[in-house]
Amino acid sequence: MNPHTAPETLDELRRILGPHGLISSKEELRTYECDGLTNFRVIPSAVVLPDSTEQVQAVVRVCHRERIPFVARGSGTGLSGGALPVAGGIVICLARMKRILEVDLPNARVVVEPGVINLDVSGRVASANFFYAPDPSSQSVCSIGGNVAENSGGAHCLKYGFTTTHVLGLEVVLPDGSLVHFGGKTLDTPGYDLAGVFVGSEGTLGIATKITLRIVKRPECVRTLLAAFHSPTEAGAAVSGIIAAGMLPAAIEMMDNLAIQAAEAAVHANYPDCGGLLLVELDGPVAEVQALMVHVDEICRQYGAWEIRMAQSDVERALVWKGRKAAFAAMGRISPNYIVQDGVIPRTSLPQILSEIDQLSTETGLRVANVFHAGDGNLHPLVLYDRRIPGQEKAAERLSERILELCIEKGGSITGEHGVGEEKKHMMSKMFAEPDLDTMQRVRCAFDPLLLSNPTKVFPRTRLCGEKPGEYLPHPLELAGVAERF
Repeated sequence: MNPHTAPETLDELRRILGPHGLISSKEELRTYECDGLTNFRVIPSAVVLPDSTEQVQAVVRVCHRERIPFVARGSGTGLSGGALPVAGGIVICLARMKRILEVDLPNARVVVEPGVINLDVSGRVASANFFYAPDPSSQSVCSIGGNVAENSGGAHCLKYGFTTTHVLGLEVVLPDGSLVHFGGKTLDTPGYDLAGVFVGSEGTLGIATKITLRIVKRPECVRTLLAAFHSPTEAGAAVSGIIAAGMLPAAIEMMDNLAIQAAEAAVHANYPDCGGLLLVELDGPVAEVQALMVHVDEICRQYGAWEIRMAQSDVERALVWKGRKAAFAAMGRISPNYIVQDGVIPRTSLPQILSEIDQLSTETGLRVANVFHAGDGNLHPLVLYDRRIPGQEKAAERLSERILELCIEKGGSITGEHGVGEEKKHMMSKMFAEPDLDTMQRVRCAFDPLLLSNPTKVFPRTRLCGEKPGEYLPHPLELAGVAERF
């Protein structure tokens, strides 16, 4: 195979997809050279835009026959380089597969195609007082297929769980073009939990073309409280106090002063000007929510909250969350460049790690804004820098990696919901031993023995199927001159 897809192969793809289903001009291909992580850029040989499972199958069969690597892509909002193209490969963009195929309210199920936007699922069932719980900050633009690939979370996953909790069944095109079904429409199916294996596999096991989702009833009452603290450390201690009291809020979010400044500039959410801000949301029966809110108020004051206010209407509550969900994008208002990280720690380590991040910030001279899902210990530190200053970008990268190392040292993880992708694959060996990584790739080989599906992602080195520990086997794409050793 040539580093660039042969003209006759492009002609075959064009016949499969129709005249408007293939993009091959270099100018148009630049649109797909990266996802939300813009540090890495690769121009693919082509982009295909299938609008059915049958077209996806036909394209993947061509890729399998010609040994062409492919990367599935949704809306491109990912923050770890998971949808970064592979040199010499193609991008299979699923944006046209955006149909909601079935709404089964009596059984609380919805069947969707992968290009359906996250928020549109809740919009479709809102009139029946249902909603789809996983709510990434990009939920107004991110697609369900991408959510499945990354096992996306969101503010309300503390109580309701991540994407994997809400995926019951999957129709999947495997990397050889065959079609399989994992799970189903029931809460549990016999045999291995292959749906659970697929969710969060970051596009390395195949392409989901239909997804059966679980929706949930809207609670009777929802209340959102804002608590202002002098420091993020105090706010972090309050989070541990709330959870230790036996409560399970729908969400507990934290923002430090830098994050507040950015969100206020973008959204004008009327946040208090404080060192650390907690957003605590409770839902359920009215009497229960009212009683628990009194308890949350007491705990926040116990840990130093100097101002507490309650959102007084649905409009005010929506504005509070709009500010929180805009925080990442709003960072551009206070810094020309920034790195978004995504680590996890035990909740009880919050005060300590926030103090250590602050110390690292002082030592490096780089500002770090903190905005994250405090309830489940999912940190999102944003390392601010200016690329125009020599050496500052490298310093920011080293600082962001050091923060992930702190997460590992505390017994946490290098990712909570953004995935490993291209950005953090070199960190996997810091978290896992070689036998662990080898076992994970045995699973990958069972699905994709030719390693064509998003082949360069997740692992620091792609082990060839059949490769023994310590052995080196050249990858077929490497032999073809398409890629260096991954």
